[in-house]
Amino acid sequence: MAVTERDPHTGHQTTGHEWNGIKELNTPVPRAVWLFLILSALFAVGYWILMPAWPLGRTYTHGLLGVDQRTTVTRIVERAAQERSAWTGRIAALDYNQIRADPALMKIVREDGHRLFGDNCAACHGINATGGKGFPNLIDKDWLWGGSPDMIAQTIAVGVNSSKSKDTRVSQMLAFGRDGILDNNAVLAVTDYVLSLSDPAHALGRTAQSVAAGQAVFAANCVACHGPEGRGNQALGVPNLSDRTWLYGGDAQSVYTSVYDGRQGEMPAWQNQLSPVDRKILVVYLLDKGASRR
Repeated sequence: MAVTERDPHTGHQTTGHEWNGIKELNTPVPRAVWLFLILSALFAVGYWILMPAWPLGRTYTHGLLGVDQRTTVTRIVERAAQERSAWTGRIAALDYNQIRADPALMKIVREDGHRLFGDNCAACHGINATGGKGFPNLIDKDWLWGGSPDMIAQTIAVGVNSSKSKDTRVSQMLAFGRDGILDNNAVLAVTDYVLSLSDPAHALGRTAQSVAAGQAVFAANCVACHGPEGRGNQALGVPNLSDRTWLYGGDAQSVYTSVYDGRQGEMPAWQNQLSPVDRKILVVYLLDKGASRR
């Protein structure tokens, strides 16, 4: 078949290819395709000239327009900081009670505090700040180191057992069983006594003898931190054992584990991660959430 053959219906030459009686036409590229190809090429050349485009080792072509995304982002951040300064300056200047008495500032605190808490604290304390096993509930009245604004601010700043702050709060309970300070019978007995502090019914019946023995163990080993009545010591971050709020669980197995293995919880120091204003917002945010629950 000659390639000069023309299709009788369209007048186009054929390519010489045929499949089951169907002949391939040698048709020209549509003008619209050429148009779009030309426009695309012109756009690409124009973009290369005007915008950052080609890498050149350690640098790149900057383009005639001088567009720089890093500069753009920096400018946006600076503008946002300027807009924030109108109210962050007021928060920095006012004390906690004055902030809480200002409805306009509290609206900002609830919004920005929710963001700050979600970004930095929710992974441990939960999005609602109610904590979990090993992580304190931050909106109840039970505070290890004290629930005043200044005490909360200090805890946020320096953390607990943090290696990043020389001023960190130190909290450590001895491993009485694991380290051989008490034998297993003594650990079991003091566990029963501790449970009886928050639940007097636990001192009755079959555990009465164990509770009595545990009281002696408690007096010899635990009162220095927890006090003679087990009410704790906020100056040392020692928990109150006579209420029903438990950090690691208040069942017999959890209390036994705490006595046997000890506890050394950690909290990051945020003084180098969050600005003083952001930490202040978090303090007011937590106090506000706690107040709303009561």
